[in-house]
Amino acid sequence: MAAASSDSIPSVNGAWVYSDYGKTADVLKFDPSVAVPEIKEDQVLIKVVAASLNPVDFKRALGYFKATDSPLPTVPGYDVAGVVVKVGSQVQKFKVGDEVYGDLNETALENPKRFGSLAEYTAAEERVLALKPKNLSFIEAASLPLAIETAYEGLERAELSAGKSVLVLGGAGGVGTHVIQLAKHVFGASKVAATASTKKLDLLRSLGADLAIDYTKENFENLPEKYDVVYDTVGQTDKAVKAVNESGKVVTIVGPVTPPAFIFVLTSKGSILEKLKPYLESGNVKPVLDPTGPYPFSKVVEAFSYLESSRATGKVVVYPIP
Repeated sequence: MAAASSDSIPSVNGAWVYSDYGKTADVLKFDPSVAVPEIKEDQVLIKVVAASLNPVDFKRALGYFKATDSPLPTVPGYDVAGVVVKVGSQVQKFKVGDEVYGDLNETALENPKRFGSLAEYTAAEERVLALKPKNLSFIEAASLPLAIETAYEGLERAELSAGKSVLVLGGAGGVGTHVIQLAKHVFGASKVAATASTKKLDLLRSLGADLAIDYTKENFENLPEKYDVVYDTVGQTDKAVKAVNESGKVVTIVGPVTPPAFIFVLTSKGSILEKLKPYLESGNVKPVLDPTGPYPFSKVVEAFSYLESSRATGKVVVYPIP
């Protein structure tokens, strides 16, 4: 049995929901009376304080993953930061009152949760969560899980190690900002290069990029230097394979894929967040929040419209969630 907190947990809560596939502006609606999820033995119930949006959210709403999606209706949202209000009988790491964060969906595209983080309450397995670093706000913490875990797993799969060089395509985006920082401060890359538009080059340098490449003025694939790892966050493996050296690797999170590049889909793990906690608490690795946010809970549709414009820098966060 689950142990409830002393706070009264309502039976229904407010959540953003879609019952048909389509553009978020057309299908996403606020429902004030969605049932609060029942937790399983290995889950906790979280009072959501902040959530962040990811491209996978609107791609899922469009029906891109219909074949492996969970049944509609869906409350979207992968990333969450909040407070534990109830724990399942098998939960060992967390207790009521703990401040936690994580990516709710262990497998991003296979049967993801029908009840995501864009709600007042959500449920998550213990293994996908970690304690929120004490120096981070809920807004900052909510921005991290999917993006920083994707950055970490991709660099691991590409076998980046101390002394190797890396080129990051899309260095100012949600994942790219973390690839730069992790490559520099966690993996010990000898050189970090990254691409962005003119206005965002200073951001790349502030995150640790040794070389900031303006993709509006230079074709990175034609530059003489080749890299040990190219991490593509934007879907340009046809060009990325020209920028890697003979023994190097090209990893991407956006298809289609030009060999020998390879694509992967994140497996969400709280253990990655725990591993990165010292770097976050020391300030060596920082959240990067889009300056247009955070968006209030009532403006989720507007937040998605902005994210879908591909203009976002870092992460788009929704806060406070009532």
